[in-house]
Amino acid sequence: NTTTKRAPRPQPSATLWFPPKPSPAPYVKRTYKPRTAKPRTYIQKVNLSDRLTKLVTTAGIVFQPEFEALTHVPVIFWIDLPKIFVSRVDIIGEIVDVTLRPGFIWSYGDGSIWATSDTGSPFPNQSITHTYRKPGTYAVTVITTWNGSFSHNGAVRAITGHVIKTSVATVTVVSAPTRF
Repeated sequence: NTTTKRAPRPQPSATLWFPPKPSPAPYVKRTYKPRTAKPRTYIQKVNLSDRLTKLVTTAGIVFQPEFEALTHVPVIFWIDLPKIFVSRVDIIGEIVDVTLRPGFIWSYGDGSIWATSDTGSPFPNQSITHTYRKPGTYAVTVITTWNGSFSHNGAVRAITGHVIKTSVATVTVVSAPTRF
């Protein structure tokens, strides 16, 4: 009997293989460099109307009696604005003298409207009054329109536009029954 001897089979061995460690990436120092914006030149359009709108105040509506006016009794109104507004405005190095006068449109909240150039005044010199026929709460609105003229280098010219401001006040009117 001849037996052939076989070569021994190779036995697998438990070998772990790890890939080689990569070398570290080169360090790059990053610095923040702010963007430099190009300087912008803004040319603002200077308008006399815009300047005057900022200068002229909005009126406050005042009335007597202040608390619970009565039906069929006149309520006295006036507005706290000057009768003339004079100002010197500097526009791009040029001096412009402005003179404005107000005009008023009163809306009493009950459908009645009245236009005047009078600012009114309190009792006993009242010049603007309104009588309410029914009790209620009324929104009194005054639209103030400023017109006038301006002068520059000795030349006086009319202002062709208007500066318009709106004011609102609330009036409460009650009825007072009379008994005989």
